[in-house]
Amino acid sequence: MIGRLIAAAMVVCLAGSVVVAQEDAVGAPGPFVLEGESFELAWTSHPTDTFYKQEYVPAGQTVEAYEQMFMVDVLTNGLSVKEAAGTMVDGLKQRQASDPVVNFAMIENEATGEIILDFVLSDNSSGTVIVEWNAYRYVSLEDGVAMFGISRRGYDEGATELLKGLKGWRMGTIEALAVMELPEVVVE
Repeated sequence: MIGRLIAAAMVVCLAGSVVVAQEDAVGAPGPFVLEGESFELAWTSHPTDTFYKQEYVPAGQTVEAYEQMFMVDVLTNGLSVKEAAGTMVDGLKQRQASDPVVNFAMIENEATGEIILDFVLSDNSSGTVIVEWNAYRYVSLEDGVAMFGISRRGYDEGATELLKGLKGWRMGTIEALAVMELPEVVVE
C-alpha cells in the first residue's frame, strides 16, 4: 500500500486533468483488452531486483478501489510456473483459517506448461466487506515466470452480488484469459 501511495504522489497536472506518471518496465504498456473491457496502465512497482508488478484498470477506476483490474507480475528469479502457482496456493491454504470465503482451483495446460489459478477471497478488516475473485495465468519465461491476471471486486452489498453472479461469468472469463494473446515480456 505504501508503494501505491508513493506512486499516487507522483501526480502531474496537465491542462486541468490529473495524470499519474507511469512507466512500463516489462514490455507490457497496455492497454489490455479482455472481454471487451480495456485496461490502461495505472501503477507500476519494482520492489526487488527480480520482481516487477504492473496494474491496469478501466477508465474511471483506481487501483485503490477498483471493480476490475488486469495485472502483470514478472519474477526473474528462476522460479517455474508450478513453483509460482504453488506459492500462491500455499498462501491461500493458510488464509482459509481466517477467511471462510477462500476457495481455489488450478487448471493446468499440459500442452503449453501454463497454469491458471482461479480463486476467491474476502476481507473486512477496514470495516468494508470486500470480496475478490481472481484468475492468474502463469507463463514460463527464460529466467522465471510471468503472471497475467484478472481481478474483480465487490464492496459491501456489491460483494454479495459478485458472489451470486460468479457462476454465470467465471468460466467465460477464465477461457478468455486462457486464449488471450500476451505480449512478450522484456525486462532490462
